[in-house]
Amino acid sequence: MTEVGTPSGVERETRGGRARLGFGLLGPRRSRHVLPAGQLAAVGVPVGDDGVVIGVDAQNRPAVLGLNRPTPLEVVLVGGLWMAQVVALRAAATGARIAVETGRPQVWAPLAQAAGGGQQCVTVHEVGRVPPQGPSVGSPVLVVRDAGIRPPRGRVAAAPWQSVLTLLPYLGPTAPRFLESATLVGVQRVSPDEAEVIGRTMALPAADVGALSGLGDNFALWCTRTHRQFVMTQPTDAETGLLGTARRVD
Repeated sequence: MTEVGTPSGVERETRGGRARLGFGLLGPRRSRHVLPAGQLAAVGVPVGDDGVVIGVDAQNRPAVLGLNRPTPLEVVLVGGLWMAQVVALRAAATGARIAVETGRPQVWAPLAQAAGGGQQCVTVHEVGRVPPQGPSVGSPVLVVRDAGIRPPRGRVAAAPWQSVLTLLPYLGPTAPRFLESATLVGVQRVSPDEAEVIGRTMALPAADVGALSGLGDNFALWCTRTHRQFVMTQPTDAETGLLGTARRVD
């Protein structure tokens, strides 16, 4: 652990204390908070990554999606509009700009108007009409694609500081292609047949496949091909007022 000390640089004496040129007077000297390296394992925080808190896991610990990152991230959510809107709203709260590509702009318009506290951080676009977003480390972007079970190829792709979330209400003919190319997959309640397809594609154990057809409306399995986690998303009062209660089918 690197200890923080006095900045280097030219120092001069002043009446009443020592001053650093360009930095002003030195503050009072107190004991530093130092932790031996052997004790680092005892220090823990419940969030394992920076990002969007989407709910809690089975141990009631915060579950986080790292959407704002320097590498491209393709997310597929097999689920409902409510879950996709919660993710978008919480991503906007972290400072991300949200671009929604949708064939049903009327269901996204209230969220776009309410998010951002007066600033336009959520924009709604017709399918195939999302303009370049210019993502950066200081202005990350989440593109939400809500274009039915057979979304066309998007004009705006995942890029550094620009993640893409594709919403599939249920599995259609092109769904396996989306699942195979995704970095991360979220699955809400699906039929047993759909669960089998997802299980084969994502290499899920039989117990998880069986659980997918009985999930509650505010539950989802978030998984890669090596990690998986069931998450319960509990909406805030503000989210419930804007989006309504949790629901799987719109």
